[in-house]
Amino acid sequence: MINTEELQDKRIAVLLSGGVDSSVVVYELARLGLHPDCFYINIGPEEQEQWDCTSEEDLEMATAVAAKYGCRLEVVDCHCEYWDQVTRYTMEKVRAGLTPNPDVMCNRLIKFGAFHEKRGHDYDLIATGHYAQKETHPLPLPEWRGVDSDSGGNYSPPCREGLGESLFWLCTSPDPVKDQTDFLAQIYDWQLEKALFPIGHYMKDEVRQIAEREHLVSARRKDSQGICFLGKINYNDYIRRYLGEQPGDVVELETGRRIGEHRGLWFHTIGQRKGMGFGGGPWFVVKKDIVQNILYVSHGYDPATAYKQEFPIHDFHSINGQLPPERITLKIRHTPEYRPARLEPQGDGRYMVHADAPIHGVAPGQFCVVYDAEHHRCYGSGEITV
Repeated sequence: MINTEELQDKRIAVLLSGGVDSSVVVYELARLGLHPDCFYINIGPEEQEQWDCTSEEDLEMATAVAAKYGCRLEVVDCHCEYWDQVTRYTMEKVRAGLTPNPDVMCNRLIKFGAFHEKRGHDYDLIATGHYAQKETHPLPLPEWRGVDSDSGGNYSPPCREGLGESLFWLCTSPDPVKDQTDFLAQIYDWQLEKALFPIGHYMKDEVRQIAEREHLVSARRKDSQGICFLGKINYNDYIRRYLGEQPGDVVELETGRRIGEHRGLWFHTIGQRKGMGFGGGPWFVVKKDIVQNILYVSHGYDPATAYKQEFPIHDFHSINGQLPPERITLKIRHTPEYRPARLEPQGDGRYMVHADAPIHGVAPGQFCVVYDAEHHRCYGSGEITV
């Protein structure tokens, strides 16, 4: 819930995308008598004349919502930063045969990164339409000690120079389907401290109802799907444009039998079943051999090889420096389910995950997002390395 008293003297920037969620954020603040400044972040496709994109409609919606509540709207161009940082990260991971999540890095590098460098530094809080919550607790000094995931060493209070004497926790939304803490699990503590999630305590249906009741122009807009920088671009077409094709063998894992040819390992993800195009199926993608350029598949609707119960993660990023406990819950993709597991520390930001039950589609490059046993607090995330 929004603490009205804490916001009265704060300078607030709202990241207004033109969707229903960020539109209701503006309403929530306006109904408290606040008049935040609104910002539309332009990342856009790389070549506007060639790709079909909804950015023009987004900006029109954002403009209408800002005007409705008497808020100033400014367009902030983060196009170069997005393509230099997020897209480069995505292409490097895909080329290496991994399964990246560019939306996770967009939050850290763009929404709370590049935007902060350009305009957000002038504000006390940056409000977004994420389905997430934030809790504040006193910082226990001097016993408090955690981990700095970026250095792999100890993280102590002096590293929090410029921050307040509070410990901030990223916490889950009551809506398990829309909860977006997994997309925020790579942000830094100073970014979380400045973050404000005005609709994080709502269910999605409640947000829609508010938008309908307040006659917001975005009330019936569909939620965006897929990777944010692609717009309506087909993912495989995009990959083909930048990485081309690299044909190789498709081999049945259990028998070693060649069943066909792929056009490039980067067109396939671990756990994929649809869109394979090989006869005699169904087939599941279960492994990639990057050196030999071989795609391994298993036959059947639900083969055992499509599951893993133990897997390592590395470069664990702790949002606030607190180490996760041994008993946790986790996500490896954006789903409503939290999987119970045990974490075995192995030093230098590395852990072995021992899930209570086999998990489908565990893929190298995915973020394993770690929560407490009650899946309330999010500790952070590490990259899967199997």
